[in-house]
Amino acid sequence: MSKNTKAWSLKDKISDNEMDLSLCNLTEVPVKELALFTKVTILDLSCNNITSLPPEFCNLTHLVKLDLSKNQLTCLPDDLGNLAGLQHLDLYNNKLSSLPISFCQLRSLKWLDLKDNPLDANLANAAGDCLDEKQCKKCATMVLKHMLLLQEEADRAREKRLLREKALEKKREAKKRDREAREKEARKREKAEEKEKRRKEYNAQMAAAAVAQEQPKKWNEEKKTKKKNGQVSVTSSSKKSRAVTVAPKPRRSLLGVIFKMFLLLLLGVVVAAAVCRLTELRREDVCVPLGAALDRGLVWAREQEVAVRRLLGDLSSAVKDFLESMQTSKS
Repeated sequence: MSKNTKAWSLKDKISDNEMDLSLCNLTEVPVKELALFTKVTILDLSCNNITSLPPEFCNLTHLVKLDLSKNQLTCLPDDLGNLAGLQHLDLYNNKLSSLPISFCQLRSLKWLDLKDNPLDANLANAAGDCLDEKQCKKCATMVLKHMLLLQEEADRAREKRLLREKALEKKREAKKRDREAREKEARKREKAEEKEKRRKEYNAQMAAAAVAQEQPKKWNEEKKTKKKNGQVSVTSSSKKSRAVTVAPKPRRSLLGVIFKMFLLLLLGVVVAAAVCRLTELRREDVCVPLGAALDRGLVWAREQEVAVRRLLGDLSSAVKDFLESMQTSKS
């Protein structure tokens, strides 16, 4: 069914300020269409299959009389109290066990029927019977009082919860402040310890510098003291003894000078002879006598070599005989 068709069909249900939607086999309330008819103050939705009312239903504040009897309602909207102009409410034969707390805001309610609902014990006691006009009016009054008490209890519970939450929040803030204070104190203590550590290091450095400056003065004073006590003489005598113990450098003897000169002369003769022998100068007049002298020297050296070898042979045989005689005498 389109919106225009539904609106047209709702118009057919209106008579003066009353709209009759009973026995229409409705499962939900056409709230948007009903909101278009603000002059309708009496709405009959009885004998349908409505299980719940949408939250938007509470915007139909122009309603004065509402019949929801013989449906399948299990609950009512939380904002039902917005229907402040509602005076007559029929909830007979539904499946309600409780009413929303906002029900207490229906201050204009004069008539209420809650029969044949599985109400909880307290609400059922407050509602009582609704067999005639007087009892239904009393039901409205008593249920409003009951819901007002529930509202007050809910308000007190909410206040307690808020107070408890505030107390918890205060405790959390206090703990936070304590933690921040401890952290601040710890940082302050760490800074103080670091400062004290730097101060001690500075004092140690200054003391070391002072000791370094005072040490030369102490040494000078000790030297002066030693001089006064006669230790300087002992030191000088020890120096003298050390000087005596040091052997003087030997002086060059005349024999050594002559021997060195002889070696140099001999080296010069050998070099000259070698030059004369190995170069073209061997035929010169200067090199002839040097060559002859060199030859004679070599002959003499060979003769001396033979003599030395003979001497060494004699010495070795003599040593051998001596050793053999020694072994014989020992045996």
